[in-house]
Amino acid sequence: MTSSHTDCHYCLQSLRGRKYALREENAYCVTCYDSLFANPCEECKQPIECDSKDLSYKGCHWHERCFKCAKCSRSLVEKPFAAKDKVLLCTECYSDEYSSKCFHCQKTIMPGSRKMEFKGSSWHESCFVCQYCRQPLGTKPLITKDNENYCVPCFEKQFAHHCYSCKKVITSGGVTYHDQPWHKECFVCAGCNTQLCGQRFISKDEHPYCVDCFSKLYAKRCASCKKPITGLGGAKFVSFEERQWHGECFNCAKCCVSLVGQGFLTQQDDVLCHKCVSA
Repeated sequence: MTSSHTDCHYCLQSLRGRKYALREENAYCVTCYDSLFANPCEECKQPIECDSKDLSYKGCHWHERCFKCAKCSRSLVEKPFAAKDKVLLCTECYSDEYSSKCFHCQKTIMPGSRKMEFKGSSWHESCFVCQYCRQPLGTKPLITKDNENYCVPCFEKQFAHHCYSCKKVITSGGVTYHDQPWHKECFVCAGCNTQLCGQRFISKDEHPYCVDCFSKLYAKRCASCKKPITGLGGAKFVSFEERQWHGECFNCAKCCVSLVGQGFLTQQDDVLCHKCVSA
């Protein structure tokens, strides 16, 4: 203090031989200074006198002795702390009361540490990693399986189906044929490359064919109508020696009666019922 200030600026009493405080270049006796300018303590509500240390946080003030955790009463002077609804808490008490638990390790995510949130749960940044390659996921695209997170390349490598035809990953949909996965656009007729998804097809030597291609390439021809016999829809056909007939085409060449399940005789290229042969 300088000796140039002789009287209190407020009460005008002499400051000689007394303690005083300066504010905006004006001198005040301790009593006047405390009554005019001392901040009230948030904890004890008493003024923080000029000879006491004033600790402030977000516009609030505390005595040094009053700056402590509201739950465990440990001093927070020069220690990390957190505030909740203007209540001061040490980091341990704050964590017990308010901090979320890491979904992976179930340990508390301490205030001030970085956390990741995904599908309503929280992770330590160090715990939010790909289950397979253990690399941090951060904000990268990911896929969840059985409550575990995977980066897209690892998930595709471990779990995704690969198309039997093009060998690329099937990300959605697909077709299963002979216990093998196919892209819909890759599941085509082996003869004409027409897409077969949702269409009728016939399998030959593990290859799918549309009805037209199968008929042209492999189907037997009916000895009567000369059309292909596909057997689709459970259609019946009759085979005799080297010839085949549609069930509805296997009729007597003379009277046209059906011979399915009946006795018949052949006459050159014709099949005849017993009555027509006898006649």
